[in-house]
Amino acid sequence: MTDTAARTDWGSLYREHVAAISALGSELTDDQLGRVVPGSPAWTVHDVFAHLAGGASDAVTGRMDGAPGPEWTARHVGERHALPVTDLTAEIRSHQDALAESVVDNPRPALVWDIAVHHADLHEALGLGMLGEPMWQPVLAGVAPMKFGSAGIPPDVDGYELFRALFSRRSRAQMRAWGLALSPEQLDELCIFGPREDDQPVP
Repeated sequence: MTDTAARTDWGSLYREHVAAISALGSELTDDQLGRVVPGSPAWTVHDVFAHLAGGASDAVTGRMDGAPGPEWTARHVGERHALPVTDLTAEIRSHQDALAESVVDNPRPALVWDIAVHHADLHEALGLGMLGEPMWQPVLAGVAPMKFGSAGIPPDVDGYELFRALFSRRSRAQMRAWGLALSPEQLDELCIFGPREDDQPVP
């Protein structure tokens, strides 16, 4: 883990994402809520909010059977399909204190990484531009050593693009365009959720 990751207050970072997505949710139209999210193409914008609400609730109540697999996340979406986004963001906020406390000193705070990744998914799907660096850079600093070890983050790759790729939000073609001296197999192995072929929107 890098010094940046070691110094990160993960609970505060989680709260910042919760505040930002709550504000975002309050501004979205029905058309925007129905928009497909390229990073999670089986989901709409509303579905992403439903997953974030369900994941937070399950983590606090201990309902973690099947986590973090697709059946677990699909349940979040299915159970909240009819709820307005204001209810979903209220549910997320209701659990933030417990979650912020639970990630103190956690070297791999999965729920913080999850909300950061999905927050970026929403920005890209809605054409809102890149998240501010303080919202994603600590996540990159925490995850990159798992993939690059002592070699460190490649200096010639944009940090945001690497953050997105590590969580399988960039296609093989987009990653090859970086020009790294890595084999196709090595590039595939960087993707936590496996490689993908569909190019993603780049802010």
